[in-house]
Formats: sequence, C-alpha cells, structure tokens
Amino acid sequence: MEQPSSTAAQVIIAVIPIVGIVIGSTVVFFYLLWSHRRKMLLIKTGNYTRPEFDLLSFSLLAGLLLTCVGISLTVLLVAARGFDYASLGGVIPLSCGIGLLIFYGMKRHSRTA
Repeated sequence: MEQPSSTAAQVIIAVIPIVGIVIGSTVVFFYLLWSHRRKMLLIKTGNYTRPEFDLLSFSLLAGLLLTCVGISLTVLLVAARGFDYASLGGVIPLSCGIGLLIFYGMKRHSRTA
C-alpha cells in the first residue's frame, strides 16, 4: 500500500525549485553587474577593445547544428506519428538551418567575387 507523504516533504519538494531559481537569478545578476562594471572601468582607463563577431562562422555553425537537429527530429517524428502537426517540431529547425547555410553560402560567395 502507498503511504501518504507528509506535509513537510511536500513543502520541501515545493520549495526546492523556488530556491534554485532564486539562487540562479542571483548568480546571473551579479555576473551581469560585475561584467558591466569591468567594461566601464576598461572604458575609463582606455583599455577596452570591442570584441569581434564573425557572422560567417556563427551562421555556418548554427546552420549545421540546426540542420542536423531538424533532420533527426523530422525523421523521428514522421516515423513515430506520420505526417501531422507534430512533424513541425523537426521541420522548423530544419528550415532555419537550411536558411542559415544559404546565407553563409551567399555571403561567402559575395566576399570572394
């Protein structure tokens, strides 16, 4: 037979996610605060250099990852449920990944030309 759980156990189970969210939010807040203060100090001293962002490398990496995830999800969902609305869970990242790969190809081609 199942024993009913105690009230204290239910309270502890309910409090654990709340405490985790509060602690995680506190860590993120202080990281953002200290990062901002560090950047402001570097700007005041004249040592700040803006970080470079390589859009081509990012679009290639994100495109490959989204395409692979989209293909695997599409195949899995179509095999499990057939062609229905659930297969959109794989088709959407697949189309985003293909779009990013097309952007990468067009941008790289326009740079070399």
